[in-house]
Amino acid sequence: MPEKGFQTELGQLYQCDCMRLMQSMDSDCVDLVFADPPFNLDKIYPSGMDDDLKACEYIKWSERWLQECIRVLKPGGSLFVWNLPKWNVPLAAFLNQYLTFRHWIAVDIKYSLPIASRLYPSHYSLLYYCKGPIPKVFHPDRLPMPVCPHCSGDLRDYGGYKNKMNPSGVNLADVWTDIPPVRHAKYKRRKDANELSIKLLDRIVEMASDEGDVVFDPFGGSGTTYAVSEIKGRRWIGCEIGPIDEIVARFATLPEERMYLQRIRADLNCLFTAKILTLRQRNGLWTVESVRGDQREVQPALFSSAK
Repeated sequence: MPEKGFQTELGQLYQCDCMRLMQSMDSDCVDLVFADPPFNLDKIYPSGMDDDLKACEYIKWSERWLQECIRVLKPGGSLFVWNLPKWNVPLAAFLNQYLTFRHWIAVDIKYSLPIASRLYPSHYSLLYYCKGPIPKVFHPDRLPMPVCPHCSGDLRDYGGYKNKMNPSGVNLADVWTDIPPVRHAKYKRRKDANELSIKLLDRIVEMASDEGDVVFDPFGGSGTTYAVSEIKGRRWIGCEIGPIDEIVARFATLPEERMYLQRIRADLNCLFTAKILTLRQRNGLWTVESVRGDQREVQPALFSSAK
């Protein structure tokens, strides 16, 4: 086992090549794998790794680390791979041989300027697989019903089905349009490099793991997976081939990131947020309570938080 570069009560971070770390890990030892590898875009990384491989070489390299991810994943565990659609197409074909396909999730984030003679690339691909027929853990968040941002009115006609709306919110779809890019310097943990929103990792960790489960991310980057896992009470194993100083420094900001996640989660798993519920009641629009004729029992948490 390589030497640890950093650890907490819940997690261990190694500074080495992820293949070296995974080859030292036992089979069937982690509950959730999230991987955000380099995209082969000829970027310059502090580690000096080659990010400009031929397509066939990049795919072969990806298949090697994916094979190890599959091995260390427990039966019933979940694997998520974040990449450009260009690369996730062949990687999905590889994963289909070993795991059960769950979803191709399109995350709507515009990541480049429009390119002549091509459609505007505006989403990242998130592959979701599980080891075995079904995942051991699957409890996705439910989202508030979309409403007009100005008047809080309906964006579609629910007709006579309003009383059948789930008071816990709308089913999470496989197109995510609410994940913000991390571009403002105030919120970035890595200088001059992209990083993932903690909202994205919060959604994945909540959906596919329980408190105490082991989360593994072979490509540390800015440490988003590790920070979210620490906040959510998951054990975690991490690896970064380059410098880890920024990841380590990030753990000093966990109280701030915890508060940010608490604000995000306050608006989940309800049909209307507290703010929207208050506006709809003020504007005489329907709510779950009004169409069901029950003023206190269906969404008591919303009523108390809307005061």
